[in-house]
Amino acid sequence: MTEIKVAVIPGDGIGKEVCKEAIRVLNRVSELDGRMSFTFTEFPWGCQYYLETGEMMPKDGIETLKAYDAILLGAVGYPGVPDHISLRDLLLRIRHDFDEYVNLRPVKLLKGAYCPLKDTPREDIDMIFVRENSEGEYAGSGAWLYPDSEQEVVIQNGVFSRKGCERVIRYAYELARKEKKTLTSVSKGNALNYSMVFWDKIFKEVGEEYPDVETHTLLVDAASMFMVKDPKRLQVVVTSNLFGDILTDLGAAISGGMGLAAGANLNPERKFPSMFEPIHGSAPDIAGKGIANPLATIWAASQLLDFFGYEDWGAKIIACIEKMLTEKISLTPDQGGTASTEECGKALTALLG
Repeated sequence: MTEIKVAVIPGDGIGKEVCKEAIRVLNRVSELDGRMSFTFTEFPWGCQYYLETGEMMPKDGIETLKAYDAILLGAVGYPGVPDHISLRDLLLRIRHDFDEYVNLRPVKLLKGAYCPLKDTPREDIDMIFVRENSEGEYAGSGAWLYPDSEQEVVIQNGVFSRKGCERVIRYAYELARKEKKTLTSVSKGNALNYSMVFWDKIFKEVGEEYPDVETHTLLVDAASMFMVKDPKRLQVVVTSNLFGDILTDLGAAISGGMGLAAGANLNPERKFPSMFEPIHGSAPDIAGKGIANPLATIWAASQLLDFFGYEDWGAKIIACIEKMLTEKISLTPDQGGTASTEECGKALTALLG
């Protein structure tokens, strides 16, 4: 039996509530399967920890997390702590320090999920975004000059290395080949004359090794338009950190909402732990009420299972989510139901067997 050690960082707001249900599901999978077991260790890091200690996580937090195979993250951010501190000092720090250079976000309209696009067949919305996750526009490089003066200037640098671009683009090509899908690169080379021209160049160079993969290139504004007007044009998509962040939130809006949106932060070589999370926020307005939707976090748990080679269980979890949506089983208020977070999680666990 394989033991998978998972560090759990519930974080802020509804994070603790939704993580509990993902853990419930993973434990049930291990009971039913027998090939793997999970050990969960919870860490109380986040905004409350920051208010008490002045840090989002301890100075040795990264060293502590190295001992684990994976990280399950709930939500980050809460009133009273500036967003640029809560995000950069926890989530972005983990992504960077553990070289989680692939952010894998499915944009798939599940059976029974609401779509605001009129007359769009469910099958047309089935994308997987491969977002560069460790550098680019979120590298944190820049300067703040002459603050609070008439000469005040802020410089925010995007950092695009050949290694960083090549490896994430190659991952996307491999995924497109494996899934027998088209690959679309999204950039803005007409306006960003260094970073995105470089990105386009690398995409073309790597593509010469994959003549069997059908490729397309789109500017980010055109891509956002096609996601709404003609989503079937996009299957596997590779893009930079900032563009991927924005486009996948648009993707969540057309495929059931943030309550169904999950993401995996992968270190494909497994030198460091990978991190799995819902992409919704901490929802402080409903925190503690027990009505948060845990399905995005459970979807993230299915991505964890996929990553460790248990794709059969990953697929079964998605099938159970679809059954709940189509048959209106124990859905939370955001999905039109009246169930609590716990009732929703227990219902899905029961459907597993």
